[in-house]
Amino acid sequence: MKIVTNPGREEWPELLKRPELPRGDIESRVQGIIDAVKEGGDQALLELAARFDGFTGESLEISQAEIAASAALLEAPLKAAIGKAYQNILKFHESQRQAVEKIETAPGVTCWRRSVGIEKVGIYIPGGSAPLFSTVLMLAIPAKLAGCREIILCTPSNHPAILYAAQLTGVTRVLRIGGAQAIAALAYGTETIPKVFKIFGPGNQYVTHAKLMVSKEGVAIDMPAGPSEVAVWADETAVPDFVAADLLSQAEHGPDSQVILVSTSASLINAVDKALAGQMEQLSRKGIAEAAIANSKAILLANEEEALDLLNEYAPEHLILSIENAEAVSEKIINAGSVFLGNYTPESCGDYASGTNHTLPTNGHAKAYSGVSLDSFTKKITFQHITPEGLRGLGPVVEALAEAETLTAHKNAVAIRLKS
Repeated sequence: MKIVTNPGREEWPELLKRPELPRGDIESRVQGIIDAVKEGGDQALLELAARFDGFTGESLEISQAEIAASAALLEAPLKAAIGKAYQNILKFHESQRQAVEKIETAPGVTCWRRSVGIEKVGIYIPGGSAPLFSTVLMLAIPAKLAGCREIILCTPSNHPAILYAAQLTGVTRVLRIGGAQAIAALAYGTETIPKVFKIFGPGNQYVTHAKLMVSKEGVAIDMPAGPSEVAVWADETAVPDFVAADLLSQAEHGPDSQVILVSTSASLINAVDKALAGQMEQLSRKGIAEAAIANSKAILLANEEEALDLLNEYAPEHLILSIENAEAVSEKIINAGSVFLGNYTPESCGDYASGTNHTLPTNGHAKAYSGVSLDSFTKKITFQHITPEGLRGLGPVVEALAEAETLTAHKNAVAIRLKS
């Protein structure tokens, strides 16, 4: 790792820069794919699936029979692990339900709010070098809990674990289509694929650009996304081998993954750097992890205040606090997607099975965005009911405000009732 010692605050913006998503050629290619799907529908999707994914079938939809058969293709230990992760994620997201509470804001004036599931949602699951069946759990479980009527899953993969997770979580339909063309199909609809109201899920730069581009035309997306990232704040109480393992677990996502170590201890940084070299040799995705680590940084700072300020400025997707009094310090974290406390809370537990959602804001968007939750799949509708007595009390207030804004019809809507 590149070690940076006591950088001045004026250096932080440059130091904390993320890799920029390529534009230009990629955007024009994605626009071409979107236009082809809008114009050609299913036939365009079949042609794109053949070109990009080598798919030669006649139908993009994976049959219910194939989905049902997926369970028999998995080893029992994996099915048990998926089942346990399912239960933990379900339990945590069930706790996010809020009962309807009616509030009397004034005598005779009652207001309340109710959560309603988004009718149609699309879930995108990448099919690249790793079958992300865990993301099916993270997205379909809260969608089902929220009451979404249609959950459409698009993926270029027919990996049995993805299909098994889809069946377990109640996904409505699974379509074997990937890339920007899947996002376009979900956004605009085809003869086979219904248009959805919100699109969720990670993907490569083509998928990311497609989501951002369709969002400009009114299709909701979960959040802006970029390469995955982790920041670890470690002090003398941290275990260097643990810290190195956490950094590598994120680095193996992709060569552009962001990995940052922050510490006030030079000896800790050196020990972690040494541990990285040893653990790297054992990885199945060694080349990917090496590329990410080569572009990563270990930042040595003078004190804890600087460390806290720098991390809040960085706003990492994942933040691991391998420090003394981690829980107390965590109260001062204001910008992060998800926070992991102590030496025995690896980020990979959040990725898979502790219960929290692993679909999180990257690229500094944690300053304004939350990770996916039950709320992500709902709309909040407000209601109110005013009695005649309530209107007698509230009406004059509204009349005065409307008159001051010269909105006579607003005033009259109250006045006509008061006269009655």
